[in-house]
Amino acid sequence: MSPTKKQEGFTAEEKAAMRARAKELKSKADGESAVLAALAKMSAPDRVLGMPAYANKDGKVVVFFRDAGKFKERYAMLGFNDSANLDDGSMWPIAFALTKLTKADEARIAKLVKQAVS
Repeated sequence: MSPTKKQEGFTAEEKAAMRARAKELKSKADGESAVLAALAKMSAPDRVLGMPAYANKDGKVVVFFRDAGKFKERYAMLGFNDSANLDDGSMWPIAFALTKLTKADEARIAKLVKQAVS
């Protein structure tokens, strides 16, 4: 963004995601029902990739999935919040683009999730 352009604010998709998250926090529904409802709303390609977020022992979400269809993006994203235990020197990856899942991808994700919540 150039210094002369005025920031436009959040997109409609980002606002909807914030409202959904606020509703989720206030909701008394069990976690499994909320996950199933979120997965049902995803496009078919993202639903195949889609997974719930994972939390550490303190209940802080460390791993999340952002579906491409919801934000009209080219690829889905698997990301890790700053509470994830992934530190490796002075620089490490915290997000990955996903277009499909292979067995090798699944194994790598499982390893990263175990490390992130440790």
